[in-house]
Amino acid sequence: MTSRKLPFVVLTLVVLFFAGMAFAQTDPGVRAGTGAAGGPLASVAANNPAGSLAFFNQALATFREVDSVSGTIEAGSGLGPRFNSRSCAFCHAQPATGGSSPTVNPQVTDASADGAQNVIPSFITAGGPVREARFPFFFDAFGNPDTTRPNGGVEDLFTITGRTDAGTCSLQQPSFATAQATGNIIFRIPTPTFGTGLIENIDETALLNNAAANSGAFGTSGSFNRNGNDGTITRFGWKAQNKSLLIFAGEAYNVEQGVSNEVFTQERPLPGEGQTTGLPTNCKINGTPEDITHFNATNLDTSSDAVQFAIFMRLTAPPTASTTTPGGATSISAGRSLFNSIGCAACHTPSLTTAASGITPSLGNATANLFSDLEIHHMGSGLNDNVGQGGAGGDQFRSAPLWGLGQRIFFLHDGRTSNLLTAISQHASSGSEANGVVANFNALSATNKQNLLNFLRSL
Repeated sequence: MTSRKLPFVVLTLVVLFFAGMAFAQTDPGVRAGTGAAGGPLASVAANNPAGSLAFFNQALATFREVDSVSGTIEAGSGLGPRFNSRSCAFCHAQPATGGSSPTVNPQVTDASADGAQNVIPSFITAGGPVREARFPFFFDAFGNPDTTRPNGGVEDLFTITGRTDAGTCSLQQPSFATAQATGNIIFRIPTPTFGTGLIENIDETALLNNAAANSGAFGTSGSFNRNGNDGTITRFGWKAQNKSLLIFAGEAYNVEQGVSNEVFTQERPLPGEGQTTGLPTNCKINGTPEDITHFNATNLDTSSDAVQFAIFMRLTAPPTASTTTPGGATSISAGRSLFNSIGCAACHTPSLTTAASGITPSLGNATANLFSDLEIHHMGSGLNDNVGQGGAGGDQFRSAPLWGLGQRIFFLHDGRTSNLLTAISQHASSGSEANGVVANFNALSATNKQNLLNFLRSL
């Protein structure tokens, strides 16, 4: 009897095992290809207005430019004295130029490029996300974070010390090991720039009407970050802290590559409370601003780099979603319905309409399928980074636009995960507006969870 029952029991367990596998939800992973990402808007590709395609191509080339200190090694000029990487395109690379953090982290090479003598921080790895580091609080005399003295400024990973084009400039890297040991460090990863011209051109009335229509839905109650002077809604960056693409580009150029420019005209000071410590004179190698309008030029390179970065972002088309991959059209369609019914769309608004545009036809009166309300929301203790920016507090983040999500490798503001299921679960914690929505997701059947994941990866 026993010898006959054993094979049946084993067979039953095997069947149950594979049945369980069939109904277990999994992140389908990064969708192959580029999804037509990184190319120009349709009207720009058609060269409307005349010359716009040439300007886009020139801006793309500038976005890809690699900087050295004075332009004597790589073509670009103004790198450092402190920096996180040497090119916009190094960090905004997945799945095409203008995207998010790539498979291979360029910061590992940046650390020693052209003779630089940097120690690679432990949180920077070849297969990990590109990261920017911040210390939420200043340190006290004993090397501990003082929570009564908020900091939050970017602590650049590297310095130009030792580079063959850096002269005698000698700067120390920040105390990342101390910050990690005391829990006084947070990270940010690059945001994709595809379709950001459409985001820039959404009228405030459209944003306010959308906010009113969704107020209180599924427990969400977002607000807008606003510019301190003119009061208009800011919309770029992890906390929607930047008003325009030009401000976004100019600040990033100064912070991430250390290049002063006509938007942010001075070199960054050394870290310190009140930022009263200036750079050593021998580290001020170039005149400022380093990135300027080339007044005597008669070609497309007249504009400064920061302006060209903004042009590239403004004229770049949004990513194209798939209707069949992954999981097939039926699964994706079902997932889209679930996205709305369980409350994801309360913050990640599927589409908004842009205003009329004086730049190029594709930006005007267009449907932007961004999957964001551009509001900042309280995301709770689990995602709180204790860094305020503009009107956004430590636990408030902009609803990240989800278009192109299917081809992103790393998720959440700090790149802590590459798994969509983990990213969804991390939306839930004490004080998060998303707790109800995550609970709705958890209550779905395994099949419906998979449909929703397939939909997200189709974007």
